[in-house]
Amino acid sequence: MKRRGSSEEALYLDLLRTVERLGRPVTGLLKAEDLSPNQYNVLRILRGAEDGLTCGEIGERMITRDPDITRLVDRLQKRKLVGRKRDTKDRRVVLTRILPAGLELLARLDGPVLDGHWRLLGHLSADRQRLLRQLLEECRAELE
Repeated sequence: MKRRGSSEEALYLDLLRTVERLGRPVTGLLKAEDLSPNQYNVLRILRGAEDGLTCGEIGERMITRDPDITRLVDRLQKRKLVGRKRDTKDRRVVLTRILPAGLELLARLDGPVLDGHWRLLGHLSADRQRLLRQLLEECRAELE
């Protein structure tokens, strides 16, 4: 008799192994720039938010949940990659914006990161990539 969930468990473990293996090259690139994947994610989020975001808004957009966005932003601010400023309309709100040094760092990383993604996943045809994204979206939709 087949144990309930055994194929699901195997699939889950395969996903974890794949994520870990796919993450290695990008993590190595980021490490060379003294960035964690979460710090890189914050910079990418802020690059797309010209008016800045609160820590709560950054947290909502993160790929992986980090309970201490404030500390992540503190480290980036210390390196002068981001800046904080009180909102002019509501002084209680503190907005974080990416600074020119943060934009320059991302610009340096954009090409190597995209090249790495291509090396890791470019062997899959466009149709297979689309199918994989659809399957992963289905899995995430079940969790919402």
